[in-house]
Amino acid sequence: MSTDAFELTTTIPAPPEQVYDAWLDPEEHSAFTGGEATCDRRVGGTFTAWDGYISGTTLELEPGRRIVQTWRTTDFADDAEDARLEITFTADNAGGTVLKLVHSGLPKGDAARYTEGWREFYFTGMQAYFGPEDGDDDGDWGE
Repeated sequence: MSTDAFELTTTIPAPPEQVYDAWLDPEEHSAFTGGEATCDRRVGGTFTAWDGYISGTTLELEPGRRIVQTWRTTDFADDAEDARLEITFTADNAGGTVLKLVHSGLPKGDAARYTEGWREFYFTGMQAYFGPEDGDDDGDWGE
């Protein structure tokens, strides 16, 4: 079965360990996305995000550096395979984090939709959550 994939990067104004920890913390994840999240913070643990719209299992953890998870939404067909999400967190020269997201194994034709979803529902919220108090957002959402 043919699948879609894409890669996105953004810079978050916080150190990698802080961004990594927030991604796996249900309260912080909920705060930067605006939807309820759950997370069992161990390999083999399950997670949900966006009020249960997203769910999966954590496959690999490299504290402060990398998270690999299975990923699916309630929009996936029942017989669709889970997608794969790999997020890396790398320090930049300004004390922030370059977050790189590789999303693969998506149902064919869904890459554009989920690319926009990551930008709108994650990166914008993360910029605001970790950003300066004045709300200055540089919108750095490279591909």
